[in-house]
Amino acid sequence: MNIKKSWIIIGVIVILGLILYSSFRGSYNKMVKMEQNVEAQWSNVENVYQRRADLIPNLVNTVKGYAEHEQETLQKVIEARSEATSTDINADNLSPEKLQQFQQSQSALSSALSRLMVRVERYPNLKANENFKQLQAQLEGTENRISVERRRFNEAARSYNTYISQFPQTIFANMFDFEEKAYFEAEEGAEEAPDVQF
Repeated sequence: MNIKKSWIIIGVIVILGLILYSSFRGSYNKMVKMEQNVEAQWSNVENVYQRRADLIPNLVNTVKGYAEHEQETLQKVIEARSEATSTDINADNLSPEKLQQFQQSQSALSSALSRLMVRVERYPNLKANENFKQLQAQLEGTENRISVERRRFNEAARSYNTYISQFPQTIFANMFDFEEKAYFEAEEGAEEAPDVQF
């Protein structure tokens, strides 16, 4: 009778071990997959910001030929681009502080570009230039892509953060250093409608 009980106990332990292993493996693999998705989405965000940064030198050179009096504005765009492209952040160090620093440098570039586009309104010949029109359209399209990719990144980060915060995944996440990812946040003042004057 003791031998039968021993085999039953061993069988129960083995079954429980297999269930725990299966749960552990499934949770770990899902966390890895979700983290990879966040990193892929981050790459998409970086890609569209890089596209914008690549368009700026062509835009600045086109404007230079027409708007000699706008050197200060052009210089601010160049400086903002330099700052935005030098901010070092990748998917492995997406802390809220690093993401905020990245977002601030990108916002400064957006602001400088907006001021440049407002100033360009003074130059009808430039606005009629086909090269400028194409660059402006590409820049507008890129800004839309930035918005879309930031939203997709936030969705991937939210799914990942939610998953690693739930029990029992939170235990595995802590064991294997899966950390929460930061989100893009709305820029300060974004809740107010812009003041448009004609």
